[in-house]
Amino acid sequence: MTIATKPVFRLETLWTPAKTDTPAVYSLTLTNASDRPLRDFRLCVSGPARIDPAAAVEGGELLSRLSNYSEFAPPADLVLQPGSVWIVKAHGMSFEPQHWTDGANSAYLVLADGSTAPISVVPSRAHGDNAELKRGAVIYPVPKVAPVAVSVVPWPQDVSVSGRLTPPSGLDLAPEGAEAEAAARAFAELTGSLFPVEGLVRPVAEGGLPAALSLSGDLAEEAYVIRFSLAGVAVTGGTRTGLLYGLITLGQILRGAKLHPGTFLFPAGGEIRDEPALGWRGTHLDVARQFYSTAEVSRFLRLMAWNKLNRFHWHLSDDEAWRIEIDAYPALTEVGAWRGHGRKIPPLLGSGPQVTGGYYTKAAVREIVALAETLGIEVMPEIDVPGHSFAMLQAIPELRDPNEAGSYYSVQDFPDNCLNPAREETYRVLEVVFDELIELFPSKIIHVGADEVPLGAWSGSPEALERLRAVAGEEVATTHAKRLNVVTNTHGADEIDGSGAAVLQAEFLARVQGFLASRGCVTGGWQEAAHGNVIDKQKSLLFGWRTVEANAELAGEGYDIVVCPGQVYYLDMANSPAWSEPGGSWAGWSDPEKLYLFDPIEGWTDAQKKHLRGLQCCIWSEPMTDRGVFDRLVFPRLSALAETGWTRPERKNFKRFEALVGLMPVLYGFYSDQ
Repeated sequence: MTIATKPVFRLETLWTPAKTDTPAVYSLTLTNASDRPLRDFRLCVSGPARIDPAAAVEGGELLSRLSNYSEFAPPADLVLQPGSVWIVKAHGMSFEPQHWTDGANSAYLVLADGSTAPISVVPSRAHGDNAELKRGAVIYPVPKVAPVAVSVVPWPQDVSVSGRLTPPSGLDLAPEGAEAEAAARAFAELTGSLFPVEGLVRPVAEGGLPAALSLSGDLAEEAYVIRFSLAGVAVTGGTRTGLLYGLITLGQILRGAKLHPGTFLFPAGGEIRDEPALGWRGTHLDVARQFYSTAEVSRFLRLMAWNKLNRFHWHLSDDEAWRIEIDAYPALTEVGAWRGHGRKIPPLLGSGPQVTGGYYTKAAVREIVALAETLGIEVMPEIDVPGHSFAMLQAIPELRDPNEAGSYYSVQDFPDNCLNPAREETYRVLEVVFDELIELFPSKIIHVGADEVPLGAWSGSPEALERLRAVAGEEVATTHAKRLNVVTNTHGADEIDGSGAAVLQAEFLARVQGFLASRGCVTGGWQEAAHGNVIDKQKSLLFGWRTVEANAELAGEGYDIVVCPGQVYYLDMANSPAWSEPGGSWAGWSDPEKLYLFDPIEGWTDAQKKHLRGLQCCIWSEPMTDRGVFDRLVFPRLSALAETGWTRPERKNFKRFEALVGLMPVLYGFYSDQ
């Protein structure tokens, strides 16, 4: 049977929540819009929606499923005639869909001869909800009258300006010394990339205002001072990065005055003095669930710099993919970087039957790290172990006990996704991988994940159980073995602490940290790295993703911590509870105002605050196949986070932020018309 490559099949999905007298149902309707009957086929769909493996399926059969990828078969005698539909209903989901991006966003058919045929997928609907689906960053119009005279995000510590100068066409940069010259080059490249036709840097001959640039040892590392006069401006920084931040502030003021002269001015006199409230002002980007090209990552770094964010947490591996070249183990990218029909990693999270994915070569990594350095951004890589390692295990199966029986499942429903801590091969491989990473990243903070290890991890591994008997005793090992094939893990569950899995993970992390310390590195980890309290607090940095209270407790125990509470700072979470909004919901939701006003250290004691390194938002990419969805979820919340990290609490003002943030650029240029 030959079918045209242009989709002649359509899939519509509908979520109907449970009512008092009727159970919840997830309906998939396949329409045959071709001119031929269809028989002997399979329907393959991917999520984020996850059909529970024990779900009752009506109208067909659930043949197989891996996390959010599922294959359905129609009844054996079904012939789908042209113009007709086949409906399959699933009664049972791993989580109840709450937003339109929760549903299937990719599908295809597997035909009788083994070939595949594309399907056009209609965004998922909720029963009775016909609101227009939202994409693109929310527009914050610049008002005719703003609460402040100059446009700067994040807002500076002290603004004392006066007078009004006709906005110059650009800035004629006059650096003094090598570091000032480097800051000038970085600013010229940054503005030329973000605003290529505006010409923010230009010579006097083209209308540029003289801007003297210099360093001062009297200023802190990221601090700067801008002095305005009729003859020009002078920018002084504590370091090259501080000087760059001063130029970014000056560039924002100039853009505001040029683009909205009735609202904002370019000062004729006075000064701005500024420095950040927190040292770590970061953004995490998950490139495993969705792949972002080198060009996309580079533009994202430039947007971070324009927001004065200074830490890039690069999440390079997860269950769905491995994204960085490792010379010693080419299978990691040959196998782990690609998804597709018939491959070891099937289509997931919106990828179709064709081979989809990618990875960063070492040359690309060096390019990105070098760009980040010019922008004052430190790059911290993450290889997520021992959990979240399904892709790595497909590439290097030797990291699993060959005699392991049964299965355990992660919260995302991946089976047997943890590197075995009882195998010496695990440490040999990781030490080689980390050595290659250390050579690429000057940061010397290596994030090792350590999150969401399932409660039943390694419960069917004779090697792991033998090791558990040796370190924790027969009773703990016997109890752990009983967890085989028991699915109990949930998002954020703490019950692993004290379990057999926690004992094994703690031993694993202690050994990994010891290796990294021998290479002069600090070990980064999600807050679960504290389970067992065995890692060296002086050589570790935790990232607290759960709650303000949980983070305070860790800080009180002496762990240095970067706070990123998921209910507010996870930017994959939706902007509101509405179905029409894209994003997730398991951690909550936060619109820009909620994020801006949120206090991530509310109630912390002075002793706990001594261990606060800073904050960051996390961009998990499960719902972001659609790049318009990326802009909707990330902007302007990224700027709201940046102001929380930079501007002291007493200087924050959401009405001011709301009036200014409309001038901030976004990644893809999608804006909502809602």
